[in-house]
Amino acid sequence: MTENLFHRLQAALASPDIDQKPLLATRIFDDWRANKFAAVDAVADVAALEVPLVHGLPARPEIVFGSKVPRRSPATPEGRAALLHAVAHIEYAAIDLALDHAFRFRRQPRDYYADWLRVAADEARHFGLLRGYLQTLGYDYGDFPAHDSLWQMAVKTKDDVLSRMAIVPRLMEARGLDATPPIRAKLLQVGDHEAVRILDIILNDEITHVALGDKWFRYFCVDKEVDPETKYRELIVRYKAPWPALPMNEAARRSAGFSDGELQRLAQRIP
Repeated sequence: MTENLFHRLQAALASPDIDQKPLLATRIFDDWRANKFAAVDAVADVAALEVPLVHGLPARPEIVFGSKVPRRSPATPEGRAALLHAVAHIEYAAIDLALDHAFRFRRQPRDYYADWLRVAADEARHFGLLRGYLQTLGYDYGDFPAHDSLWQMAVKTKDDVLSRMAIVPRLMEARGLDATPPIRAKLLQVGDHEAVRILDIILNDEITHVALGDKWFRYFCVDKEVDPETKYRELIVRYKAPWPALPMNEAARRSAGFSDGELQRLAQRIP
């Protein structure tokens, strides 16, 4: 018997359980690969604006404004744990983001769903790696405050798949490509080679994830007959989203689909 993919996605999104959500995301991808779901076009006759916005938040961590998240030095054990917790929170949020990319936007090519279900499973694996390592340090996910800015951008782009691909994977998640090398350097400086190993795994996968955002953003731009690089900068301004911070990880961004000319314009904040 085949199952309804979108029902399963909604259940995973709604789960507030930090043990269950990663497991549900992984199982959905496994079942997708095993062809256990009905054809997506058979159950997809719903517009994005009619799809409920579902985001099951766990009881912890406490969600605060980004400026209220305390900054601690990784030179101390608590500071190192806080830094890794911040990365783990991003990976946990990214599970819901990938699930929602698939859940929200109907009538898309089959490969669109395959890509984002795979990303959701990757993010679940990343979260598991980081949470497991946090536990070896005597901490757990939820022990430090966190912010919800990634999901807020998902809310803002909930009605338009082109904007979602631009603002979430291609902008917000691409910022993670830039942030990882400095974090890696700090951890290497204090001799935390296991944390560095985990970050290297995540960075390699995240280049692929941003590349998928680039792929689908450009696909929808072709469909709308708009220039992708111009449209991208227009959307940053329209959604009041943060421009990429300098220095950008240009090598990773090129691997993910950014051109040299686009990187130059982004660095200069040219609308």
